[in-house]
Amino acid sequence: MPASPTDTVLPMFSSPILSLKFEQFLDWLPTAGVRIVIILAVAGIVLRLIRVLTERLSPILTDIASRSAEGKKRTQTLVTVTRAFASTVVGMVTVMLILGEFGVYLAPLLAAAGIGGIALGLGAQNLVRDVISGFFLLLEDQIRVGDVVKIGDKSGNVEHIGLRILTLRDFDGSLHIIPNGTITMVTNQTKGFAYAMVTVNVSHHANVEETLALLTQIGVEFSRNPAFANDLLADVEVTGLEDFAAPRLRFTVRVKVVAGRQWHIARELRRSIKATFDTHGIKIL
Repeated sequence: MPASPTDTVLPMFSSPILSLKFEQFLDWLPTAGVRIVIILAVAGIVLRLIRVLTERLSPILTDIASRSAEGKKRTQTLVTVTRAFASTVVGMVTVMLILGEFGVYLAPLLAAAGIGGIALGLGAQNLVRDVISGFFLLLEDQIRVGDVVKIGDKSGNVEHIGLRILTLRDFDGSLHIIPNGTITMVTNQTKGFAYAMVTVNVSHHANVEETLALLTQIGVEFSRNPAFANDLLADVEVTGLEDFAAPRLRFTVRVKVVAGRQWHIARELRRSIKATFDTHGIKIL
């Protein structure tokens, strides 16, 4: 008489749980079965705690970092990444514990995972480096969307900051896509405050005292101009004669301004200096 399907156990499916008889299953259920239920319950509680903690931590971090929309966006990104990482770890541990209760021998799986992890790590090390660098860019608030920065030989307005890449829009409209892992130094030109600086070159034969007096007068008038009151953080400063190598004399004028307004203020300063020097017959080289 041919064997019934229930009497046949294929070798490839011969794991302990499938080979248990009904009586053995009844013995297994109150022990390993209960432990599986407990594992799932604990995992669910931990995942719930992770969600609650990150939801409550998000507004606190936002208040500490910044109340701006970009500060909230940065904080939300960090919270989302942290929650996803923690949930992944909990999920992996839960699956491994449940497999152990089903009698699956985990040592070969862990060994294979270790070998696969090494191979994956070697192949994806640049990706991991980009993600880690992007995480710290966001965490330390080094750059924000809207900042004007210089990274290596590229500069422009930051349009997007992600965990893997950062995008800059250049003055001519070119879009630079920069992997975060390649960023070694950032020059942020619009963080906190800035200085509008103007270099003035005049003839080597010009009168130094007269030139300094005119620049000082221009600075006083410029500082009192109500059109620039919202942009200036201090009075215009004439640093003096910086260089007198023939055939020119070089003077420098600067003023502390609101971050991002230095280019506009510098243009206005140049316009004022040119108009005043033309009136007094001083030629700008």
